[in-house]
Amino acid sequence: MADIDRRMIAPGFVEEALDSLRRMGRPTGPVLSSLGLPAVVDQPVSAETYGALWLAIARELDDEFFGMGGRPMRSGSFTLLCHCVLHARTLGDALRRALRFLDVMLDDPRGQLVVRDGLAQIELADAGGPRSAFAYRTYWILIHGIICWLVGRRIPIRLVDFRCAEPKQEADYRLFFGAPVRFGQPISRLGFDSAMLELPIMRTEQALKQFLRGAPANILVRYRYDAGLASSVRRRLDKVSPSAWKNFADLAADMRMPPSTLRHRLRDEGQSYAGIKDDIRRDLAIDMLLNTSKTIGDIAAQLGYSEPSAFFRAFRKWMSKSPDAFRRQSSAAAPS
Repeated sequence: MADIDRRMIAPGFVEEALDSLRRMGRPTGPVLSSLGLPAVVDQPVSAETYGALWLAIARELDDEFFGMGGRPMRSGSFTLLCHCVLHARTLGDALRRALRFLDVMLDDPRGQLVVRDGLAQIELADAGGPRSAFAYRTYWILIHGIICWLVGRRIPIRLVDFRCAEPKQEADYRLFFGAPVRFGQPISRLGFDSAMLELPIMRTEQALKQFLRGAPANILVRYRYDAGLASSVRRRLDKVSPSAWKNFADLAADMRMPPSTLRHRLRDEGQSYAGIKDDIRRDLAIDMLLNTSKTIGDIAAQLGYSEPSAFFRAFRKWMSKSPDAFRRQSSAAAPS
């Protein structure tokens, strides 16, 4: 999949944002028209367009959390949140401040950082029943976007649990996070490697001004894929078929560094060669399942799997369902 595709936001997310206006009895037409969007958005939009939609809805409702919290998150709250965490010493300190700030702003849901089994987990507690998947996703976007920016690198997400039932566009949610996603869980949570909590904060007031000028579009996609050495590795792999990928030692030689150095630098970015290959295979598999009539066996072979069963196991890990089930459900959900 081309880099430009990764910067596009699914139309289902646009509809969910517009539902925030509908719930409040506000028309969607004026907002869509002001952004040059049609009355019915049935094609992906750019992150910049979605960011502009986010801001337009926030202004209309005077709520940067789309009316989904216990209290409105008044316009300007996101800016204050960034100032609140800017001078923290470590990522862990900043994250705890951010969660306290959002607790005060929203009242409900309330966030808590739990460190367990090598994972830092942000757990959300609701005063009542489950919220929508869109509400939890919006919370994760705010938190994950800020903490990635603070340390200047992508923080890979290891798990995402939703307390709510699976939405009709569940495939979009799995693609967006690029991590195992589960619905209908006892608690909503997002997890990443706990070692990241010790990373130092490296931003300045001047850098914050620039960051805020690009928000929220920049937090939608900027850190979904690494901008460092991992990105360089990914570009190399994107140029050839997975069946032609080199082993790690040969890749390191091509990049003119010892394997131990490459492994260490990738680990510093929260990545690994196996993880990068997994990401690419997942994207390619989804693209072929949705947009081609290739058999599962052909897709498995093209992705470099020696046996279809290995592809089945990998796909279940990525999407929590088999390739066949994913293709059938995606076809059934597609507009006629």
